[in-house]
Amino acid sequence: MTETIDFGAQTALIAHLAARTRDEQLAAPTPCTEYAVRNLLGHLVGLTSAFRDAAAKDLGPSTATSPGSALPDVSPGWRDELAANLDALAAAWHRTGAWEGETQAGGITLPAALAGRIALNELVLHGWDLARATGLPYAPDTASLGVSYALLAPAAEDPARGGMFGPAVPVPDDATLLDRVVALGGRQPDWTPPRG
Repeated sequence: MTETIDFGAQTALIAHLAARTRDEQLAAPTPCTEYAVRNLLGHLVGLTSAFRDAAAKDLGPSTATSPGSALPDVSPGWRDELAANLDALAAAWHRTGAWEGETQAGGITLPAALAGRIALNELVLHGWDLARATGLPYAPDTASLGVSYALLAPAAEDPARGGMFGPAVPVPDDATLLDRVVALGGRQPDWTPPRG
């Protein structure tokens, strides 16, 4: 039997953060140096659409486009679009068949079970990015953090891990699981927006 992973807690957390992001924060910097908040949110809109379609094996432009092909941005109605995408993403990966066989995401064909884990990890890391950039609290569920850690930890020392993440950042032995995941994702766990 194929294992499925519940996206519900993490998609609800992202929706909560997005709903509380104020318009005047859209130009603020994020831990992703190339993204302002508006670009990060645009990326979340795009990736939730792409991974929803990847779960359904509905392959096409959303799953074939590399995430680095253009700088993402929000458009009018982005809050409603993101909320709908998050609900649809959680529902799509709730189906057992979503985790079987192969699919496509970011123009890459890969096992569907791996695509699902990548999708959840994207939500965990970018949720942290959004929370840090907007000053909102962030406490992902332990199961989602565990999926991210299991995905990221084996590749931490791999010099060929590519440009999806920066080099893993060292953390103290007593670091929380969230800080470990964030650091494995190439982020400084103590990042705060620059002053001024």
